[in-house]
Amino acid sequence: MDSQTKTILEQAGFKCTKCGFYSPLGSGLEVNKPSNIVLCSICNTFAPEDAEQLKSYISEEVAWQELETFRRYNYNKSSHEPHKKGMLNKAKQGNLMARPAFGYQVINGKLEPNEDSENVRLIFKEFLDGKSLNQISRVYSISVNGIKKILHNFTYIGKIKFANQISQGSHSSIITPEIFNEAQRRFEFLKKKDK
Repeated sequence: MDSQTKTILEQAGFKCTKCGFYSPLGSGLEVNKPSNIVLCSICNTFAPEDAEQLKSYISEEVAWQELETFRRYNYNKSSHEPHKKGMLNKAKQGNLMARPAFGYQVINGKLEPNEDSENVRLIFKEFLDGKSLNQISRVYSISVNGIKKILHNFTYIGKIKFANQISQGSHSSIITPEIFNEAQRRFEFLKKKDK
């Protein structure tokens, strides 16, 4: 990556201007020429060349999550296969591959626990103490699905999950593997109980 591209990515906060896709290392992000707008590879593929049309295109926001299916299934395999391999290698080296999980922030391209990390510990503790997902959701003002994602997220035990592969991360864990595994067992127990 040349220094001009890196500067443009840094100014954009390593986020796609259209969908908000965040990549702290710049993977999956491109600088749209000649506008110098940062777009993810998917949004850039469909970006019009005309400056006025591009403005209109950018103003029609789309959530990055809605584009994940294209990222996951390589909508253009021939041009993105090397990119995917590169991302897999980065994940295997323990590098962050998406937005930081709740309880973390990116400092100098590295994942670091932040002030919300204590809330992550408390969410796991309260879940293991028998509180329901609804109760926890109300306390922390996070949706039930958001709480489930936290309780299933390997990031909190120092791992990186990407393309269904789990690698050792280069970041600090917030909870122990024992607590994480206990939470997964509780999910299994609740699933069986509901049947």
